[in-house]
Amino acid sequence: MPAFRAWARAKSAVVVSLRVFVTDLGHGLLAVGHNSLAVLGLAVLSAAFLLGGRADVRATLEEKTLGWLLERQEDRLAEADETDLLEPGDISAGERATAADPSELNRQQAVVAQWLSRRYRVAPEPVARLVQEAWSLGQRVGLEPTLILAIVAIESSFNPFAQSPVGAQGLMQVMTKVHDDKYVAFGGNHAAFDPLTNLRVGVQVLKDCIARAGSLEGGLRYYVGAANLTDDGGYAFKVLAEQGFMQQLIKGRSVPATARLPVPPVASASPDRSPAGGNVATDAPAASPMAPSAPAVGGPRKTERVALLAQ
Repeated sequence: MPAFRAWARAKSAVVVSLRVFVTDLGHGLLAVGHNSLAVLGLAVLSAAFLLGGRADVRATLEEKTLGWLLERQEDRLAEADETDLLEPGDISAGERATAADPSELNRQQAVVAQWLSRRYRVAPEPVARLVQEAWSLGQRVGLEPTLILAIVAIESSFNPFAQSPVGAQGLMQVMTKVHDDKYVAFGGNHAAFDPLTNLRVGVQVLKDCIARAGSLEGGLRYYVGAANLTDDGGYAFKVLAEQGFMQQLIKGRSVPATARLPVPPVASASPDRSPAGGNVATDAPAASPMAPSAPAVGGPRKTERVALLAQ
């Protein structure tokens, strides 16, 4: 029994000693932490007082901070180049419905959407969404949104399912087989009939054509496949005339929905169309048959566009 009591007293003493040790260690760490924070706070306050009294140092720090923020912004803008047009991640399922409340548009967009809806006899909600997208894409790539909408009007009369005899498809009559790589991110070539996807790919193709030609009219000739021909069938003339109607609307002028496009110059209205024998009349779309000056699906030279843009 005495041995057992001695063992119990020793065990109790060890436990007490360990508890005291842990308590003292915790107090010591807490004290060190408080002291360190106090020293750090004192250093920060000292630096603040020092910099507050030195206008030159403060100006230098502000300049460096501003420079860093500007660099970050430039990096973000550099990453958001034209290839972003071919990324579908920012198009939600709701947006893919291709409809929007016309009342949500600003004044310029609303007047253009209303006019296009009447002119091509299509529902105002889908047109409103396409107008919104054209404005967004135009700002991103540096193109007039009315130019994008004018190409849609001349190419397909706002029929997202239009197809020409040579395979130009969708709103902007993109040659899907030529630009199939641009549809990969959207799930394949069938996305050509998704209005927003076709609009994005078409705008990318248009931007590339303008860059290649070095001018707007030259880019339109490339887009329709007539860059190496003396006659584009009046395509560029009609696109720019349709855009002119919309620009007049934006300026507050009245343009009838039934306004007809002016007659192209004689040099652009040559009866000699394409080597394949196609022409505006044979390529006319089935959609919107009562639209003013019914445009040719894909324009007069889609057959040549295959060779030109595949180079």
